[in-house]
Amino acid sequence: MVSDSSSWSIALIKVSPYTFSAIVPTIIIAHEFYDALPVHQFQRGSRGWCEKMIDVTEDSLFRFVLSPQPTPATLYLMKRCKWAVPEEVEKLNQIEVCPKAMDLTYTLAKRIGADGGGALIIDYGLNGVVSDSLQAIRKHKFVNILDNPGSADLSAYVDFASIKYSAEEASDDVSVHGPITQSQFLGSLGINFRVEALLQNCTDEQAESLRTGYWRLVGDGEAPFWEGPEEQAPIGMGTRYMAMSIVNKKQGIPIPFQ
Repeated sequence: MVSDSSSWSIALIKVSPYTFSAIVPTIIIAHEFYDALPVHQFQRGSRGWCEKMIDVTEDSLFRFVLSPQPTPATLYLMKRCKWAVPEEVEKLNQIEVCPKAMDLTYTLAKRIGADGGGALIIDYGLNGVVSDSLQAIRKHKFVNILDNPGSADLSAYVDFASIKYSAEEASDDVSVHGPITQSQFLGSLGINFRVEALLQNCTDEQAESLRTGYWRLVGDGEAPFWEGPEEQAPIGMGTRYMAMSIVNKKQGIPIPFQ
């Protein structure tokens, strides 16, 4: 199952104050990157966990089918289930795994453990096993995933717990902090004080824009103060988005996670 996204970014920056430094720390910022990586969906059946695959009908239409035998991604499913508590898996009939996320995190954590530095990951997801989150969005509306492939933005929830386990498995020299909600993350960085300061010297139009932007970043659900058109009500992403850091233990605990 392939997931794609039109809005993601990742930056890998080597930072060193001295050009002659033997070891160059790595700083990684991944914002809406992990949700764009391909996910594999598994469904529990009479034969156990089977991967959902895509087949073509006689009418040349796409449909989902279950794999008749284990697939390469089954190894990642087994690893993910090993990391979870049994009760977490027993209640699910579907599970999503992202092998690319596990492998990439392992590589990044090895680098951070060896050379220093850290990674900041911000995305929307869960701190636990993800069941069935793959979705397609076209023109700001949810559509069938198999409807006109390539014309919609596909994304899936990030399994932050698997990122944490992958990083910790890669190196004993890194520590993982979070995930915490975006609201908690920005609050720790002083967003409330910043907004209050800006509101002291701005026009009514600017104040409305500030309140709307603030709510989108740290709020939860529709903004209660909104007086405009209902379809344009700002939706807060403060709890849907989460932040996590992976740092070399020598760097200590990043301030937002303290």
